[in-house]
Amino acid sequence: MSKKLINNPRHVVREMLEGVVDGSDELALLEQANVVLQADLPEPDKRPVAIISGGGSGHEPAHAGYVGKGMLTAAVAGDVFTSPSTDAVLHAIRACAGPAGAVLVVKNYTGDRLNFGLAAELAQTEGIPVEIVVVADDVSLHQTVSEDRRRGIAGTVLIHKIAGGAAAAGKSLAEIADIARKAAGDLGSMGVALGACTLPGADKPGFTLADDEIELGLGIHGEKGVERRKIGTANELAETILKTIIKDRKIGKGDKVALLVNGLGGTSSMELAIMTRHAIACLREQKMDVQRVWTGTLLSALDMPGCSLSVLKLDDTRTRLLDDATTARAWPGSGTIAAKRREVKDPAGSSDDITYPDRGPLADKIKNTGRAVAKKLKAEEPHLTDLDTKAGDGDLGASLERGADAILELPHKAWATPATALIATGNALRKAIAGSSGPFYANALIRAGRHLQDVASPAPAQWAEAFEIAANAIAELGGAKEGDRTMLDALLPAAKAFNEAAAKDKSGKEAWQAACDAARTGADKTAEMSPELGRASYLGDRAVGVPDGGAVAVAIWMQEIADNL
Repeated sequence: MSKKLINNPRHVVREMLEGVVDGSDELALLEQANVVLQADLPEPDKRPVAIISGGGSGHEPAHAGYVGKGMLTAAVAGDVFTSPSTDAVLHAIRACAGPAGAVLVVKNYTGDRLNFGLAAELAQTEGIPVEIVVVADDVSLHQTVSEDRRRGIAGTVLIHKIAGGAAAAGKSLAEIADIARKAAGDLGSMGVALGACTLPGADKPGFTLADDEIELGLGIHGEKGVERRKIGTANELAETILKTIIKDRKIGKGDKVALLVNGLGGTSSMELAIMTRHAIACLREQKMDVQRVWTGTLLSALDMPGCSLSVLKLDDTRTRLLDDATTARAWPGSGTIAAKRREVKDPAGSSDDITYPDRGPLADKIKNTGRAVAKKLKAEEPHLTDLDTKAGDGDLGASLERGADAILELPHKAWATPATALIATGNALRKAIAGSSGPFYANALIRAGRHLQDVASPAPAQWAEAFEIAANAIAELGGAKEGDRTMLDALLPAAKAFNEAAAKDKSGKEAWQAACDAARTGADKTAEMSPELGRASYLGDRAVGVPDGGAVAVAIWMQEIADNL
């Protein structure tokens, strides 16, 4: 069974609504119906037109998250992915609509249309004027059904805001309905799922996808899409979706548009931002005027990984209503954007602190060895990631791979002497690796390079001195010591072995291999150590049994140097 933070699957909707209302001083909950409404509404004869929406639960923050001044007056919640009952909708209308009436914003699903529609009929027999606005923005069905049978999906949130803004501005029932219907007609949305969602209490998701498959053109109830295909890049998916929307909604050059990038519940903000980036670029490439953009999880499908894109044609009225203030907590705020990406030039100056002398006698050997080390680290990325995932935060492999790429991009002149190679490599790693590995390696390499500043061909003892200085620099910067289960458990024994072998007049290769052997032994021993510093320390004894990834990485690159001597 999929793990959920719930109590009883039968009570999830009511408990969810109680949590929403308990976390606000502006909302109230009907006692006998799952309806969230604005608290402290005026007396009925003083109320503006009420804007009511809703549907099945599982779409949070919709719909209760959009209840607030300037947006929805009330939201009606059905069971998960199930339309609310006619009586629940009628309760909402009675609770918040006055003589000015109510607009019901309904997503185009059969159950929603039936229950909201019947509730509207019953309310009108009681003397409450009601208009229904149906949103059918899912363009993925353009080859499958007529427009009036398309589903209503995430773009509905924009209609909530437009209708709510119009009501707050004091417009009449007929005016609000007309504004909202016309906006819905100029709105297109389409989604993509990378996997299925799992309903509360269910033991498996609604469908399964292979690792390289996606569902394109899906609704918001955990169902399959219109097409199953191989996954593409974020850019490719954005282009595919927007091409369909633009063609279907007849959006052309010069049109002003709003863009909504909506997460389906299981998608990170990072991924949504990447989709936003290219969606804006695609619209601008086709000479459309992107005036408003919102990104986030605005209407979800429980925990489904994926997203949808919505594009709405704008005019002055729609733009103003979208911009108007609202107290609805889930509305993401201003969607204003700059006409183009703003980039600021880096401040002048450099902290590289290096000049490049003429090529020394070891230039080619140092360059070949450095590049071999970089390639080895790239090849070992999966192994290092696995180690760091088991006993850390999982970023070591990717961090060192970025560092390796930076080493491979160093200019030929950087390898001129041992000092330039060490300092240039340190600076490259400092820039490429933002985590702890970057500063540690940078500090170590730069100090070692400065120690060898005037030495064109260091003797084994001089290399050993530089290596010890580098290891001590890491200890000083990080505050760790041998036995704390860090990279120092490989570096410090290696430095000691290197110095001892060099003092015995061993050849450079022999002395370095002794250091490599000590590093490997030290790295292996970390598997039995309880971590004292670093991310692994948060795991305590749970990290025991897995060697420290940083120490293993040291042993790997040291041995690669030995193999190239």
